[in-house]
Amino acid sequence: MEPDHGATSRAWSWRHAVGKSGLPPITRLVLHTLGLKMDATGGSCYPPISELVELTGLDKKTVLKHLEIAQGAGWIEVGQHGFRGQKWKRNEYVARWPGRDLTGEPAPCDGHEGGGGVPPRSNTCRTLEGGGGAPPPCGEKVVELVREGGGNDDLKVVEELHQDKIFPTNIPNNSPTAGQNAGPTAVAEEGALRRADRKRSEHAFTLWFATWRKGDVDFARNAWFALSPEERGECIEHTPAYLRFAKPSELMAAAVYLKNRHWRDLPEHLLGTPEKTHGVAKPCGKLWMGTRLETLSKDPTGPIHITAFDETRIVKGMISREQLMHDKRRDNGWPLVNAMRDLARRREPFTTSLALLAHVAGFHPIHRDSAVFAAWKALHEARGWPFIEHAPEWIYFPAVDAEAEDLSVAVEAALASFLSAIREGLSDDPV
Repeated sequence: MEPDHGATSRAWSWRHAVGKSGLPPITRLVLHTLGLKMDATGGSCYPPISELVELTGLDKKTVLKHLEIAQGAGWIEVGQHGFRGQKWKRNEYVARWPGRDLTGEPAPCDGHEGGGGVPPRSNTCRTLEGGGGAPPPCGEKVVELVREGGGNDDLKVVEELHQDKIFPTNIPNNSPTAGQNAGPTAVAEEGALRRADRKRSEHAFTLWFATWRKGDVDFARNAWFALSPEERGECIEHTPAYLRFAKPSELMAAAVYLKNRHWRDLPEHLLGTPEKTHGVAKPCGKLWMGTRLETLSKDPTGPIHITAFDETRIVKGMISREQLMHDKRRDNGWPLVNAMRDLARRREPFTTSLALLAHVAGFHPIHRDSAVFAAWKALHEARGWPFIEHAPEWIYFPAVDAEAEDLSVAVEAALASFLSAIREGLSDDPV
């Protein structure tokens, strides 16, 4: 049977490119040894590490180290051959060019398949054995043969080439850098970029799978990396809409969702960005203060407990029952206000509805040493509301005329106007 000239040339060219690469000598030795186990196309071999140790004469640690260097530099691709949990599972090694696969035109050769490809045959010069050295210079020309169009085995002469012209370094596509002079630094940088891309994709998968949480994570990971980068981007963008749309009982395994690209099954109207209904309110800012005042305007709902110690204080005349109830109502009557206070103390965000944004747009900043601020504090005390602890320098309140003759009346009117606007807004909402 006629040998596959293109396949043999590919493996032979890879070995020569490795020899002329900027890789460390021991790395090149390990790759040449690995090449002995590859098929004619330069891939799909599964030698155990123990066999590479025996053939190279190196120790196991050194072999593993230089396989890693070669993989990082892009000269081999390492995968898993076999299934999870099987004892015979081994690493699979495939020859690669840094940054691309070899796509050059087949060069003439009459060798045999196996690990050591035969260089192009010369009419008068001795051919070197194995995949090591380059063919010696020769003054004769050899005939390049290509297949006839439409025929399976027939060959025809298309050009006579000097032997030097078919040496791999003289064929642009056989150069591992595709015409660029890539030294070991460039190779290492490219390998680092590929590892960084893989790491980013792995991180994106971890975040995505955390939102799904159904199905085998390893099957899902395999399906994830089978997607193109564009498809992964689509998946991340549209999955939240899919999860809102799908019933929990009908949610499929993550791997099935990814393989079938089910995010593309969503109706168009569900792909739009959902309206934002909640946001973070900055302590003592407009939304934060508006939410607080609206909450305080409602009846207290927090539990009030009278303890034995409280009864003792009442009996001893240390406090009246009315004053005790007033203080407990102020301190515990509005749980949401207390929660807002505690979050502000811990410098943690408070998330609330954005429905009040339109109503708090007119709030003005009030300085904590101003007379208007003192009037707001007096209003809280008169109503039995808790006031702001450790107030910052500026606090937002409903707009008040600072030149008003009676500030207490002015702040009461400002609060009433704010609460009235809220009630009108709620009454306008569709039922």
